[in-house]
Parts: sequence; structure tokens; C-alpha cells
Amino acid sequence: MNDLAKKEKLYNRWIVILSVAIPIAVALLFMVRIPNVERLGFLPPIYAGINALTAILLITAVIQIKKGNRNLHEKLMKTCIALSVIFLVLYVLYHATSDSTKFGDTNLDGVLSDAENAAVGVFKYVYYFILITHILLSIGVIPFVLITYVRATLGKFELHRKIARITFPIWLYVAVTGVVVYFMIFPYYPV
Repeated sequence: MNDLAKKEKLYNRWIVILSVAIPIAVALLFMVRIPNVERLGFLPPIYAGINALTAILLITAVIQIKKGNRNLHEKLMKTCIALSVIFLVLYVLYHATSDSTKFGDTNLDGVLSDAENAAVGVFKYVYYFILITHILLSIGVIPFVLITYVRATLGKFELHRKIARITFPIWLYVAVTGVVVYFMIFPYYPV
């Protein structure tokens, strides 16, 4: 087995480990509450901003690679990966200090009354559709991002391009819907 094949085998192991471990760790950390720590309510607009910046950089990276600027494309993509990691850390920190916000909870008491539920009507289905697809695709995009990155790192650019055509729209959807979810739930965040 040559060095490239050994590296690829090692990377593939890490892709599997991270693709399973990250969602499990996030799910477990969701059950953790940091005692005696004030709610970190300033974080949601920050991680929504990170999602917006990620979306802009993803689009910019695609434009740059189409222009043949591989160096800038690579830097932008590494930045997007770093932003995604920062987002994940901030997201977990927020949820370790705060209860989940209920969509439609206009009086901010943490309970969705029949009247509040009726007031949002079918709009809640739109919100939950976007939220659920955002969450599921944010889990599903992890191996795609890692495989796409590894293929570029190993110089397998034809295979990189093939999977990038799948990875890009999923990752962009996750980034954009992260911002949309934030703006939809924002009116119901406790003060």
C-alpha cells in the first residue's frame, strides 16, 4: 500500500469517527446544563451571523474556484470549516445554559398556550419544516464536508469536484436556514 492510500485510509477512518461522534456528542451535550451559569442569550445572534458569513464565504469560494483561483478557494473553504466548528461550540454552550425556546411563545413563559399556538397557525409548520430539515442536513453534511476536504487535500481533484457538487448545496442550505431559523425564533427568545 502506497503512502497516499495509507493517508486516505486513515482519513476515511477519521471521517467515519467524526461523522458519528459529532452528532452523538452534540445530542449528549444538549442534555447537560451548566449549573450556576447565567443564560448566554447573546450567543444566538452571533452564531446566526456565523451561519450568514459561512453562506457568503461558500458562495465566494465557488466563484473563486470557477475563476481558477484555487489558493483563495482553499482558504475560504478552510475558513468555512473553522466557522462551522466555532458555530457548533457556541451552539452547544448556549443550549447548555438555556432551555429551548418555544416557537410562538409570545409571553415568553416557556409554555405554548392554546391561544399562542392558534396565533402562529400554519406558520409553525413552515418553521418546523425548516428547522427539522436544517438539523437533519447539518448532521448529514458532516461526512460530505470531510470527504470533500480530504479529496482536495489528497489532490484527487476530479473526485473532489464530483462530491463538492453535492456538498455545496447541502452546506449552503444548512447555513442559510440557520439564519432563517434564528430570525423566525428571535421574537420568542426570553429577554
